Amino acid sequence: MMTNEPWKENSRKGEKPSIVILGGEQSLLSSAALYSVLKFSLFTSMILALLVLAGCRPSGVLLQPVPAEIERIEGHASLRITTEQGSTRSKFTFLFQLPQPQQGRIEVSDALLGRTLYQIIMDRERAVFVLPSKKVYWEGEEEEIINTFLGFRLNLGEMISLLRGEWAGEEGEEESGKNAERWNLNRDEAGRIVAGKRGNLSFEVKEFLSSSGLPRILIFQHPLNSGRLKILRIDFNRPVKKKKAFSFDFLARYQHVSWEEMEKILADEH
Repeated sequence: MMTNEPWKENSRKGEKPSIVILGGEQSLLSSAALYSVLKFSLFTSMILALLVLAGCRPSGVLLQPVPAEIERIEGHASLRITTEQGSTRSKFTFLFQLPQPQQGRIEVSDALLGRTLYQIIMDRERAVFVLPSKKVYWEGEEEEIINTFLGFRLNLGEMISLLRGEWAGEEGEEESGKNAERWNLNRDEAGRIVAGKRGNLSFEVKEFLSSSGLPRILIFQHPLNSGRLKILRIDFNRPVKKKKAFSFDFLARYQHVSWEEMEKILADEH
């Protein structure tokens, strides 16, 4: 016998009722939708909070305000050198000790793969170009060593001066080490060094870090090449992580080679 209550008919056949209370279904849907909205709102709030906190912190490049007295400079930078043969790109870390005797350590890596290409360690008495992958090193004058890195000759003091934006000389001039050539330096209204020239080598600061005198982007021009150096991160006076960062002791386990031999090894590496 047919009935006007279909659910009872289904029940007689052992089937579960097919009709669901609409009010309950709507409540379940509303709860799920509300949960999704709350999750999205919470996620959005977290992102906004992080952005606000990031805005309150110092720049990701300049990790702390520049101290009045600088003892050490360390950081990370990118470098592009362009010659008639083409352009090369690399990244490097740097660590410089400023009080006398000045010391420097540069580790250059491949811009794409990140593998270490070579290291430079310098002080006022010694400078070496190290190839860790082959356990060989070449020793030369500090200006020769930096020339292999930048493509033009600078001494250790000049390298530090470029990165910190301050030069020891007065009235826009800095004596250039052993060759006694002098830099002619140009300053802006704020007293920051914006450009410099020595002989056929010149540089220009394209961008500063915040309102400081620290260069963020440096452009170099030389008859044989041009370059662009960009600071990615810089910090001051942090304790040195490597106890023997400037030590030459490890070279006892390496083979000393001439520059001609080093050039051949580098050519074979590429």
